[in-house]
Amino acid sequence: QVQLDESGGGLVQAGDSLSLSCTASGGHFRTNTVAWFRQPPGKDRVFVGGIRWNVGSVYYDGSNKGRFTISRDAVQETVTLRMDDLRPEDTAVYYCAAARIFGATMPQDYENWGQGTQVIVSA
Repeated sequence: QVQLDESGGGLVQAGDSLSLSCTASGGHFRTNTVAWFRQPPGKDRVFVGGIRWNVGSVYYDGSNKGRFTISRDAVQETVTLRMDDLRPEDTAVYYCAAARIFGATMPQDYENWGQGTQVIVSA
């Protein structure tokens, strides 16, 4: 089982940018899809975007496309979520997750999860 670790969260101001990183234990994701989810306070966990690990193709939730960018570094075995023009409504715990199937967007399709990293965006 892959253990995932997120990093890079913190407190930022509206309009700022922030990059979150996800790494896998042992340095290898051993999976097909790596995705980012977020869970705002008191709400459900929702899909942000994902990347097909072997080819690097990305897909996003439509509401975030344009401000959020997912990329991977195949050498460093890292998946990065860059968030631009952050808004208070982006405040959430952000999770990295891995799935064997391609293109998954539902939390139940993901077998492995990190512990999450908190992002707080002040107005």
